[in-house]
Amino acid sequence: MGKITFYEEKNFQGRSYECMSDCSDMTSYLNRCQSCRVESGCFMVYDRPNYMGSQYFMRRGEYADYMSMMGMSGGIKSCRMIPMHRGQFRMKIYERENFGGQSHELMDDCDNIMDRYRMNDCQSCNVMDGHWLMYEQPQYRGKQMYMRPGEYRSFRDMGMSGMRFMSMRRIMDMC
Repeated sequence: MGKITFYEEKNFQGRSYECMSDCSDMTSYLNRCQSCRVESGCFMVYDRPNYMGSQYFMRRGEYADYMSMMGMSGGIKSCRMIPMHRGQFRMKIYERENFGGQSHELMDDCDNIMDRYRMNDCQSCNVMDGHWLMYEQPQYRGKQMYMRPGEYRSFRDMGMSGMRFMSMRRIMDMC
């Protein structure tokens, strides 16, 4: 079970909202969100309601002024708890939308799809097992996208147009 507490002001000041599950719109609880404390579990936080916009992975720890650290000017508007997965991890990535082009199956982290698979882009995927983070740059840097089991035919249709995912990491018991 995860637990995250959001605060309106930096350094854990002002009104707070404690969350232990998904929250699609935090604006009904807080006017803004400048800091947070993850007491247990892992969460993805989003800068727009309904799990849209830029995404940031949060693990156990204190984030006294994460707004400036992560470049979130509008604050957190929604959050999703990431369930821990203890089994096998499997994801098939595709070079083009609708599962087209070159494809490769991953069972572990990949820090650079260009170096490992000679793929210069990943535009769709099928997550068979586990929960994953995809990054727009090699070495797990840049914008992130949380992927849970399911078929993702087009990242562009998910509001990620113009983004290329170049590295992928399993979300494991690191929370």
